[in-house]
Amino acid sequence: MPSDQSLEQLSSQIESVRGEIGKIIVGHQEVVDWVLIALLAGGHVLLEGVPGLGKTTLLRTLGHALRLRYSRIQFTPDLMPADIVGSMVMETDDRGVKSLRFQPGPVFAHLVLADEINRATPKTQSALLEAMQERTVTSGTVTHELAEPFLVMATQNPLEMEGTYPLPEAQLDRFMMKILVGYPTRQELDIIIERTMAASQPQIDRVVDRDQILNIRRAAREVLAAQHVRDFAAHLVLSTQPEQTEAHPLALKYIRYGSSPRGAQALIQGGRVMAMMRGRWNVSIDDLKALALPCLRHRIILNFDAHAEGKTTDSILSEIMSAVPVANLA
Repeated sequence: MPSDQSLEQLSSQIESVRGEIGKIIVGHQEVVDWVLIALLAGGHVLLEGVPGLGKTTLLRTLGHALRLRYSRIQFTPDLMPADIVGSMVMETDDRGVKSLRFQPGPVFAHLVLADEINRATPKTQSALLEAMQERTVTSGTVTHELAEPFLVMATQNPLEMEGTYPLPEAQLDRFMMKILVGYPTRQELDIIIERTMAASQPQIDRVVDRDQILNIRRAAREVLAAQHVRDFAAHLVLSTQPEQTEAHPLALKYIRYGSSPRGAQALIQGGRVMAMMRGRWNVSIDDLKALALPCLRHRIILNFDAHAEGKTTDSILSEIMSAVPVANLA
């Protein structure tokens, strides 16, 4: 296990990134932390919120602070898969010989913003989600590797659903987290207005580079998750599955399909990074509880009774989580 000195250094690097993002993004500290956790854990995030809350600015600022390549894809109904992953183009050399060359698309970046992903057709959505899962793009008979780290941050607007193509549940499951972005508070809105009136915008310093990000990722794999912590993650996921004997009464009443095993994986992987951010080499139950909603809310499908009674995934998950037993280590 790495030393406490190296842990302090790694935590300091993560904190410096948070500080740089804070120069531009006002509030939304939990959102920033969760996006960082997803990046360092090797996952992807889905952000849901109304326009104008800084979702696009967040990822662009993160790219500046981390010295990583950033690209933005505006999803529209006429967007084609080749517009995302790239296509073969014909080239002619000095001797007039023609040849095909692969022209990489915007997915060949470290940080990819898929803006309003639910506006593209399922075929185009699948092209991006395949790259997310496999970390590769295949063109003809050649497979191209995507550079690490690789984070896709997809956004969707919950208000305008007309003419959209909601992501199927199987594709939602590929996202490590679904993050809900809310409105700023009165104090935060005052700061936003002040910064808008300022003569110049703050400059983002590049505090961490690609090699350091990969080093933090490797260190996160060394963080320990004790048996009782793993048991809590497993029990929480099983409690959401109505066909299991461990199912919570609320799952039996309101949940149609519970979380997949990817939910437990996301909890443990995210918990390791959160433990590092909090200065520990071991995952705690509190780490998992803090990540439960963003890691599980999009993996649960409610039934008609839940919708009829006004129940939400978050409220049901919170009640289930409070009932999961914690092993007594005394």
